[in-house]
Amino acid sequence: MDQAALLVDTVCRLAGSEDLISAKSNRLRQAILNHDTPQLFKQLLEAFSLQGISDHAARSYMDHHDSPAWHDLQRATSLSPACSKLRSYWSFHGCGYRKDGRTCAEPGIACRCSLPQHDLRNGRLNQTTYSLFLFIRDVAGGNLVEWIDQTLDQASLNGTARYRVSRMRRALIDPLRNVFGVSDKLLNMALADILMAAPSNKLTWLEAGSGMIAIDTLVHNFLLRTGIQRRLGVQHRFGPACYGTGGCADIIARIAPRIDASQYNPGYPRIFPRFVQHALWRWCAQLELGICNGNNIDDRFRCDNKGCPLFHRCERVVLND
Repeated sequence: MDQAALLVDTVCRLAGSEDLISAKSNRLRQAILNHDTPQLFKQLLEAFSLQGISDHAARSYMDHHDSPAWHDLQRATSLSPACSKLRSYWSFHGCGYRKDGRTCAEPGIACRCSLPQHDLRNGRLNQTTYSLFLFIRDVAGGNLVEWIDQTLDQASLNGTARYRVSRMRRALIDPLRNVFGVSDKLLNMALADILMAAPSNKLTWLEAGSGMIAIDTLVHNFLLRTGIQRRLGVQHRFGPACYGTGGCADIIARIAPRIDASQYNPGYPRIFPRFVQHALWRWCAQLELGICNGNNIDDRFRCDNKGCPLFHRCERVVLND
């Protein structure tokens, strides 16, 4: 763990963001204060759309196509929908809509269904849009802020203080994981932006948001290449195991208390797992520092980038042997 913390601390010093809370934070904070569910729905939907292709390509598509708003879906489901799957969150499963073939599980009524009428990038996003709307409407009672408040308050009180942040994170992630088409990575990224934009009196929001850890292939491969996974005896394939016991998220959560994030921004909490994870991502991402990724390293061989500040401490494990 000492070696792992040394490597990660070096990355944080070189790639740690001093302004991790997004430029949207003021608007989000106002939405939270106003219990503005439509705005928070829009924020989550934009985040969930960043999958399958590059962020730039996804945002470019969204810039040139209208996305359905909360009120659009309210109108579409206010009367009995043509498809029974759209009547509640619990009945929305097995939709199967595909944009390319204009097909779904109920082709006989597809022409009267509102779901295919939105020109999203692919049919999975149409399903995600309705699934998220129905979750907020039916499970969260139409008030996302109140649902988050209640969920975090309950989770923070049940159990020991040691696992408080982990409990709060799971209390939000576990039910939302059943929204169609969203992964743990997307949920952690999207919720972190919202929770960390909360006003200062919402301490549980800020605490849970700082603990949201999003694992993608870049972060997973960094922990593998550097030998951190091997040293800690937790080598695993990229996927659900990254969020399991001893997985990538767990590794970062264990390293974070050894790195004082407040030295990068006095407004940051001292223990800030999200900051640590984001620094690792920036270290690897092609459009950020781009040091440790498959575009610069031939994964059939050990990394030979002697200019990397970690070179002499990194185990340079072969990714594809």
